[in-house]
Amino acid sequence: MKRILGLDVGSKTVGVAVSDPFGWTAQGLEIIQINEAKENFGLERLGEIIDEYEVSAVVVGLPKNMNGTIGERAIASQNYGELITEKFALPVIYQDERLTTAQANRMMIEEGDVSRKKRKKVIDKLAAMMILQSYLDRQANMKGDTHND
Repeated sequence: MKRILGLDVGSKTVGVAVSDPFGWTAQGLEIIQINEAKENFGLERLGEIIDEYEVSAVVVGLPKNMNGTIGERAIASQNYGELITEKFALPVIYQDERLTTAQANRMMIEEGDVSRKKRKKVIDKLAAMMILQSYLDRQANMKGDTHND
């Protein structure tokens, strides 16, 4: 079975998560260092991950403004998605990620991992996992699956 990749795209990093082969759960993989300003998008490493996990689709977090409009970061995420489509010929799905980074931060604080430095190292990966998981859950609900009850 093919897997789905979840990405949390920032200007300096891309958090990466991957689904299990059944499309039920997301797990955080890694954080790819990028430099948007210098047009270094980490596509070589992304391609290695796509090959290794036999990815069939990519879910990119879309950081809409709280009022639902699309701002600068959301446009940057869409541009990143277009690069993926061009380079890897994979379908890209955009998932509203309005509160995922805040949720990821809150989760880590609640779990007692309050070191800001430590949080910074995993936050993008955790956000990517949450973006992908919310997409997977939505798909399961649309199909009426009951695998997680």
